[in-house]
Amino acid sequence: MDRFHTPASTQQFEVVIKRSRFITRVGHVVGKEAARQFVDQCRLDMPDASHHCWAMVAGVPDDIWLQDQSDDGEPKGTAGKPILNVLQHSGLGHVVVVVTRYFGGIKLGAGGLVRAYSQSATQALMALEVQESFIRERVCAELSYGLLDTLEHWLRGTDILIDDRRFDANVHLTLLVPLQEMTVLQDKLQELGAGRIVTH
Repeated sequence: MDRFHTPASTQQFEVVIKRSRFITRVGHVVGKEAARQFVDQCRLDMPDASHHCWAMVAGVPDDIWLQDQSDDGEPKGTAGKPILNVLQHSGLGHVVVVVTRYFGGIKLGAGGLVRAYSQSATQALMALEVQESFIRERVCAELSYGLLDTLEHWLRGTDILIDDRRFDANVHLTLLVPLQEMTVLQDKLQELGAGRIVTH
């Protein structure tokens, strides 16, 4: 896998189940800290809600270290895990899902809660607008100032991103390179620099 889908923007969906409102907000995030900030913003936006249950796949889809979930006060295992299970089977990455519940006065029971949170997440992801994202490798390139404009012009026609620039006697670029463009980049750097562009 060298590419995956991620939310195109923050999107919100709602279902009503036995008078309880389940508002699902889906966001594009990179990393756990950004995902937690997204959850905090949901709490701020809907402070009177009963629960803000969430799950994240904050890295690429199969990176288990960047996955997490919370029941936020619902009975253990009835909210966060069902949402995460839906996410894990979606193929999405860089994503956080927050299902905010406004209690409608009818208790759903443990099984009912699992179904409600699963349904909320599933329906939201089925309607979600997505964009393609690439798994990227970090490449550091050192080159002369005279080659910078030519390289930057070429990069604009690719999916390679410049993550950082540093200037001293030479230019140091940190590039985020899709796996499928690694060979193309190396060939281009060799062509431009005739061996004078150092990468690591």
